[in-house]
Amino acid sequence: GAAAAYRLACPATSLFWLLAGSDFRRSRNGSAGKMVQPLIKRKKQVKRRKHFDRHQSDRKLAVKPSWRRPKGIDGRVRRKFKGAISMPNIGYGTNKKDRHVLPNGFKKVLVHNVKDLEMLLMHNRVFCAEVAHDVSARKRKEIVERATQLNIAVTNKAAKLRSQEDE
Repeated sequence: GAAAAYRLACPATSLFWLLAGSDFRRSRNGSAGKMVQPLIKRKKQVKRRKHFDRHQSDRKLAVKPSWRRPKGIDGRVRRKFKGAISMPNIGYGTNKKDRHVLPNGFKKVLVHNVKDLEMLLMHNRVFCAEVAHDVSARKRKEIVERATQLNIAVTNKAAKLRSQEDE
């Protein structure tokens, strides 16, 4: 009602409401039945998906495909001849704001115990938790429960969960 009319009338605060979203009032009391959303969901520009293979790795078995810069005096790849394979350079890099961002819009933090979740408390709109692979099923269950209380997204919350009938 009145809050919506104020938001429309005052354009200076419209950016705030856009970033905060409709769940701004709900986020104070923990989880309000809705999963936490990232603060800003950006469209990531990927400049190249194909792997840079080492020159002549397709011809010789001794030359593995992992990239090594060609250093020969006559090398056509090093001299960037037309038709030669392209070399990796800084232009293929990801935007700094998009770097390490998952498709769900969060950056990932590895969590080994419940105490590790506490540091994500104030950053739950930017970072999400991923439970480490060596955490037991019992501790994993505690971590996932505490994450839902703190409204922190967990990428692998369904891992190692087995029903009571199977055991």
